[in-house]
Amino acid sequence: MLKLVVRRQYRIVRYVVYRQTLIEPADHFWTFVGAFTAIASFGLLNQLQLLAQDSVFLIGSFGASCVLIFGATHSPLAQPRNLVGGHLLASVIGVSIYKLLPDQLWLSAALAVSLSIVGMQITKTMHPPAGATALIANIGSDKIKALGFYYVLTPVLMGVVILLVMALIVNNIPPNRSYPSQPIRLTSRLSRWHKPLRNLRHRAASRKRARARSLS
Repeated sequence: MLKLVVRRQYRIVRYVVYRQTLIEPADHFWTFVGAFTAIASFGLLNQLQLLAQDSVFLIGSFGASCVLIFGATHSPLAQPRNLVGGHLLASVIGVSIYKLLPDQLWLSAALAVSLSIVGMQITKTMHPPAGATALIANIGSDKIKALGFYYVLTPVLMGVVILLVMALIVNNIPPNRSYPSQPIRLTSRLSRWHKPLRNLRHRAASRKRARARSLS
């Protein structure tokens, strides 16, 4: 029995690894273009706004996101909801923990990362690189720590917007790539509300006709 379980797990792992290596040569080019453009933008912004050592942390955080959104576009962890929600939630938690425990680095760093992971699980916005975003709020330079909750807006929100825009543009240029993996269909969501609203209008019209008949 144990051998059968091990063999089955081995076949599953081998299949997953095989699927991950099914990448067309053209995908390498578009992965490079997207990641290069995004990281170059971060580098320029960091050079203009923050200290030299800060750029290492920021590019490390968003660089990990580039691996997902450009190298694994169909991964559930790379979708816009996860990218935006994960980083923003982690940044808020990271800053909050630092303000509560500013002098306990080991405790604030551990709480920031662990609570961010739990928060992303609850909100279904799991994005692994966001853990680094929470950590940066606690171990960054004094200039980053001085930003307070402004850290959520810049560099985090600014960086997330750049990543999202780059991913939406680059990943939808070639015909064999798409981002998000499941496009948001507003028509199907709006249709869910169309029928109840139509029923309400129908009932209101029926009551109006009934009143008119009673008065006549």
